[in-house]
Amino acid sequence: MFIIGLGTAVPPQRYTQRYSWDALQNWPQFPQFKPRSRAILKKVLCGDNGIDARHLALDPLTEVFDQTPDALQARFAKHAPALATQAAKRALENADCSAKEIDAVLISTCTGYLCPGLTSYVSEQLGLRENIFALDLVGQGCGAALPNLRTAESILAAGRAKKVLSICVEVCSAAFYLDDDAGVLISACLFADGAGAAVLSSELTQKNKRRVEWKFTDSRLVTAERDTLRFGHKNGMLRNILSPQVPQVAGKIAAKLFSDSLAAAKIKREQITGWIWHTGGRDVISSLCENLKLSEADVRHSSAVLREFGNISSPTVYFVLRAALNDSVPDGLWWMSAFGAGFSCHGAILEVSSA
Repeated sequence: MFIIGLGTAVPPQRYTQRYSWDALQNWPQFPQFKPRSRAILKKVLCGDNGIDARHLALDPLTEVFDQTPDALQARFAKHAPALATQAAKRALENADCSAKEIDAVLISTCTGYLCPGLTSYVSEQLGLRENIFALDLVGQGCGAALPNLRTAESILAAGRAKKVLSICVEVCSAAFYLDDDAGVLISACLFADGAGAAVLSSELTQKNKRRVEWKFTDSRLVTAERDTLRFGHKNGMLRNILSPQVPQVAGKIAAKLFSDSLAAAKIKREQITGWIWHTGGRDVISSLCENLKLSEADVRHSSAVLREFGNISSPTVYFVLRAALNDSVPDGLWWMSAFGAGFSCHGAILEVSSA
């Protein structure tokens, strides 16, 4: 399988962390938070947490304080199809591929629910064929991109399609919920909105650009850590459950998956020339560096995406891969990994070569 096109999209509204803190302080309900909660919000939004600003489907930002189930669902229904379509159009353009050439479309999300799913709306807006194979994937959290791509690989390998469109889209602002729970507060300060898309092909059809071939993939599902990171519900609204142990858990599981994958693929660590990581957050990146003996240079693209966009959840690795391909990362074998709810961790070895 070859990745022949990439596209990303974010809402036009960009809010700095400091601006978000100022808006919070002007919210009439803010004094009702416990002192500890107010301290957490100030520390995350005003401190050095690796994020400068985030793009959110909120205009104005004060829409975030409308926390009714109907308002949140309406936000997802309005913005998720639009962001997914925008990212997909850019991926198709990048691949020099028309919508009619796509045989299957796979869309992953965890921040909202539609029935029929997002594939119905995105297929219509893109002008995909009526006989398109459309599959909606839910419940995989921040790690969803790699299972999505792995499913596309299976469809291509089975000869059921020649080109597949892979999309991840998250409207995290449709799942923000503010109360005195530390995990909920921290999530509201870290997560952002966006979409990523890739055009995948069983054949290499492009010239004059870097070639990206999907060579190997593996996953780990550690159910004992399920409650470390997941969604719950309260008063009819999604509620992110985020424990303080997430960075340590992510670092250890990601390191084990990486070492196991190298052994299974019969590849030596020194053959890895590029690193594509889901960002998670500053502490998650630090844990990855510690557990996998990575340098700041190794994680620079993930850190840059986190700084500019925040944690975009499942679309993140599309952003990081695009940044690495546009930079001077050497050709060779690259490791791409994403992790999230479950606790799940996924990895893939990509072979990248110049045109």
